[in-house]
Amino acid sequence: MSRRRKAIQRLARSPRDVTWRELGTVLESLGYREHRGGTTGGSRRRFIHPTAAMILLHEPHPSGTLKAIQVRLVVETLRQEGLI
Repeated sequence: MSRRRKAIQRLARSPRDVTWRELGTVLESLGYREHRGGTTGGSRRRFIHPTAAMILLHEPHPSGTLKAIQVRLVVETLRQEGLI
């Protein structure tokens, strides 16, 4: 099984220790690109896909670990869009 597939399966299980970097890697492999706001965008990040719904999150800091609700919402969106 490929690394990409393992990462997607891990995210789909909604673990409590998903890092921002892991999420970004999975979303990029599914065709999303991260868009940071202007110079005053703060920690708000948008992940934009050419055909699927946009995902809007706040980048966690200082720990870099996502909250469980953030992971669940991302997984729900990806399932609704048929990407996982």
